[in-house]
Amino acid sequence: MMRIKADTRLCVGSGQCVLTEPAVFDQDDDGIVALLTDHPDDQSATQARHAVTLCPSRALSILQE
Repeated sequence: MMRIKADTRLCVGSGQCVLTEPAVFDQDDDGIVALLTDHPDDQSATQARHAVTLCPSRALSILQE
């Protein structure tokens, strides 16, 4: 099972993750990434993986459980 990890200390608020998969990612009032779920379903997993690769600050990562 795939798990998304977000390091809010590294996030620069570019919003690429939200634009790529809004079912998994959101931003708080300061523009910092907020996970709506850390275990995306099969429907969201592919786009969530793509969002991780697009993150300019490397704040997102994937863990396999």
